[in-house]
Amino acid sequence: MVSKGEIWLANLNPQKRSNEVGKTRPVLIFQGDVLNHSAYGTVVVLPLTTQRIDDAEPLRMRLAKRGNLREDSDVLIAQIRAIDRDRLIEKIADATADEVQKAHRLLDEILE
Repeated sequence: MVSKGEIWLANLNPQKRSNEVGKTRPVLIFQGDVLNHSAYGTVVVLPLTTQRIDDAEPLRMRLAKRGNLREDSDVLIAQIRAIDRDRLIEKIADATADEVQKAHRLLDEILE
């Protein structure tokens, strides 16, 4: 079972277009726990990348390395997507509640 704010390693291949994020990479679980803790077959995630770009908000948000997230990474806010739960490989870390809330604020900025 996954929970909002967890960071999981996920297989995002195949991607559909060259500007979509692919390969096996960490993702931030962004979907609410009502669906996460149900039999619903997909989960909404935000991919992470170690190809960091400074001062890239609201498109990116920095997360410091922690747990098995071995490098500082950027959360790709604009690359939000739903994936099948079978793509999730293993939990590697947790984001803080403040970090998840900040990701929500940045997504709101993008969608306005």
